[in-house]
Amino acid sequence: MSYHQFAYIYDYLMKDVPYDSWVEFVGNQADRYSVKGKDLLDIGCGTGELSLRLVKGGYSVTGVDLSEDMLFMALEKAEKEGLDLPLFQQDMSELEGLGRFDIITIFCDSLNYLGTEEKVINTFKKVREHLSEQGLFLFDVHSIYKMSQIFLNETFTYNDDEVAYIWDCFPGESPNSVEHGLTFFVRDDETGQYERIDEIHHQRTFPVLTLKNWLNEAGFEVLEVTADFTEGKPADNSERIFFSCKRK
Repeated sequence: MSYHQFAYIYDYLMKDVPYDSWVEFVGNQADRYSVKGKDLLDIGCGTGELSLRLVKGGYSVTGVDLSEDMLFMALEKAEKEGLDLPLFQQDMSELEGLGRFDIITIFCDSLNYLGTEEKVINTFKKVREHLSEQGLFLFDVHSIYKMSQIFLNETFTYNDDEVAYIWDCFPGESPNSVEHGLTFFVRDDETGQYERIDEIHHQRTFPVLTLKNWLNEAGFEVLEVTADFTEGKPADNSERIFFSCKRK
């Protein structure tokens, strides 16, 4: 999906997201599974917040996203900081021609924006094509618990002098899916007036066992399944599920 105008307020709303925890997770898993190379493909890189942190952490990062607006913002940031961050606009389920990487990541529940089983399966296959023989595939997804118990039929609000939003969560058409109806009011610095922006975002998740089966069929060995930036296995109330995989 394209984030359209949402891209331009994304960073403001995501300022408290624990990007450094993802960087730490990548480093820990790379050490644990003896990944020597530093070439990293960050799929669903968005505005580049995580990608640029990884670059500063010593990785040679390539970013991929479907949204042209998000990539434009990522490029602006990289140029401002004088950092090298090659960027490509591609659908993660149709990745082509990017070469091989030592580590491939899909973080911040980007995989949940794929609405069909076929797209998730194709993404796994495309990731494998781009992963080196001894490489590591790391990704996270929302848990079914989070989709059904935290998001579903809930309304979230936020308000400060710059941005306000109303975020309504409705049942999606597919199992374990949610439609996020977002209405933003963003202050114009010149006029002091607020512009209204409306967005609909669709997310879907799948059971852990289903994802493990698809990974296996795509040619991966699942090394670990953990939760919520810990080394522990997912519990009934875990919100974010992490997968660490390698090529078979």
